[in-house]
Amino acid sequence: MGTITFLIIFPMIIAFILLAAKNDKARDMIVYVATAVIAAGSIVAAFQFIRSSGEFFTFDGEIIGYVMMVVEAGLAIYIIITGIKHKKYLASLLAIVQTPLMIWFEMKHGHGIEVQYNMYVDKLSVIMILIIGIIGSLICVYALGYMKDFQHHHAGEKDRRPWFFFVMFLFLGAMVGLVTSNNMIWMYFFWEITSLSSFWLIGYTRTEEAINNSFRALIMNLLGGLGFVVGIIILGIVFGTIELSTMLVYGTIYGDLVAIPAAFFAFAGITKAAQMPFNSWLLGAMVAPTPTSALLHSSTMVKAGVFMIIKLSPVLGISNFAGIMVMMVGGITFLFASCAAISQNNAKRVLAYSTIANLGLIVACGGVGTAEAVWAGIMLIIFHAITKSLLFLCVGTAEHHIGSRMIEDMDGLFVKMPRLAMCMIIGIAGMFLAPFGMLISKWATMTSFVDSGNFLLVGIICFGSAVTAFYWVKWLGKLSAVVANETSIEYDVHKSEIFVHITLAVLTIIVCLIFPLISTYTLVPYLEGAFGGVAAGLLSSSNMIIMVIMLAVLVLLAAMFFGKSKKEQVPIYLAGVNTGDNRTYYGSMQKEVEFTLRNWHMESIFGEHKMNVIGDILTTAMLVIGIGYVIATLVSLLGGVA
Repeated sequence: MGTITFLIIFPMIIAFILLAAKNDKARDMIVYVATAVIAAGSIVAAFQFIRSSGEFFTFDGEIIGYVMMVVEAGLAIYIIITGIKHKKYLASLLAIVQTPLMIWFEMKHGHGIEVQYNMYVDKLSVIMILIIGIIGSLICVYALGYMKDFQHHHAGEKDRRPWFFFVMFLFLGAMVGLVTSNNMIWMYFFWEITSLSSFWLIGYTRTEEAINNSFRALIMNLLGGLGFVVGIIILGIVFGTIELSTMLVYGTIYGDLVAIPAAFFAFAGITKAAQMPFNSWLLGAMVAPTPTSALLHSSTMVKAGVFMIIKLSPVLGISNFAGIMVMMVGGITFLFASCAAISQNNAKRVLAYSTIANLGLIVACGGVGTAEAVWAGIMLIIFHAITKSLLFLCVGTAEHHIGSRMIEDMDGLFVKMPRLAMCMIIGIAGMFLAPFGMLISKWATMTSFVDSGNFLLVGIICFGSAVTAFYWVKWLGKLSAVVANETSIEYDVHKSEIFVHITLAVLTIIVCLIFPLISTYTLVPYLEGAFGGVAAGLLSSSNMIIMVIMLAVLVLLAAMFFGKSKKEQVPIYLAGVNTGDNRTYYGSMQKEVEFTLRNWHMESIFGEHKMNVIGDILTTAMLVIGIGYVIATLVSLLGGVA
């Protein structure tokens, strides 16, 4: 328990130290040391708990509960005042409703409910701790160099980097607390801290756009927080517990009745995971500095949402209304967010829609509620965390050096910034090509959908995956093209950024190579505990070994032939007479035409407004029907008791 407590408290202490650190050298040293300690601590925690089937921790949490209550009240007052100040009254209203309701429950009922275990660490918690501790720490290291460039580009503005790093480390500590909490009131406390942290990071630049987008994120996550509170109240009053582990056990006793509070917790997870119709907050987060985008998309905010739904999966499934609601919201989001990505030229928006889509697939896996679907969902979480953080950070570096984040402006990047382009290629390949992990996980996902009998989801994943391949191939072709007469501009990239790029690229390959071990020693034991046995439909060991061998051969071939090409260089054919510079050719009327590479974005067919409207309508209908059915069932249940 000491390691877990350390991983919660230590980042928060570092956060306050960084808030006071104004000197660049001091900040760099603190971040380097702190991130090394956090990463090492997460690895130590993994070794401590990897062999256990799950460990509960019980200690007197009454004082901690009162402290959390006071902090919650203080944060609510802050939100109310800030909302009124910026005329975002809905945020203030949600805080006025949500926090007093939570405090009322804690004072009226919560203290009368015995909590045996406040915290619980299982294999899923271990995986999440490693993602938070390693990926989150690497993003913080990357931010050192990136934020120096960012401040240089905003030289006339106040240096607010101490505040930026304060929130980044606060985020890391809160996430560890969230994924190890068994007491739902404690989980809610950390849940709200992550919501407020994202609000601060998205609004970092304090521009009008940033403020509006930060409040959109806050309002949507406060709405999810309200759902969280309602779920706690139902769980506490109707079932007499506020422990997540007990709730999951009750699922085998009370059956679909436990789906009532689960539906509200799942709703909170859907908002946090930026599923339609709540995906606009994550798209708005793109206005923030790149490390914020990477942190939100890979190791913190949105991963909290899918973590919640994966934990709930044993009480979901195709047999109950909550499971159907969750799986359909996830499936619809996956399909329409993937389609919307086709029309995007802005690299960060492509990554944002890709994130929303992949989170939708994870949510759908959790909604299906079978062992094999959850196996696929957790694998998606792991691979997505690494590759998506790599891609976001690469785009941030490219933007600072070529002056644009548009994919169409990345002509010649393989020559201008070869190391960066190679890392981006590895990241993109990791998202959709065999034998990398994301494709393997999608294969397992489709198998689980077939075995569950939900052929609508099978159709969704087939069409959605085809669309996914389309927009990744467009970008991959742009990056891998060699353009003549370009010179390298990679010499002035910060070493901290290069280190993180290469580390994440290597991690992408390593995790793909060892994923059979990850499955054997973490996922299978977790699923055996959560579902009482592992379904035969899990990806077979022979298939996993074949995938690993394929990847090993690719890595070996790359190592053997890297930098050893002796092919003759010949003039490039440019659909006309080459002028001699391999960049221009004589077109009609002997006019010189510069060669360019351009993609087809199909805006008229897959425009993001059109895709969002359709997706929002369908998912809203699913949520209204699902939550409406929950409320009707609850009223009927309470009426029967009365």
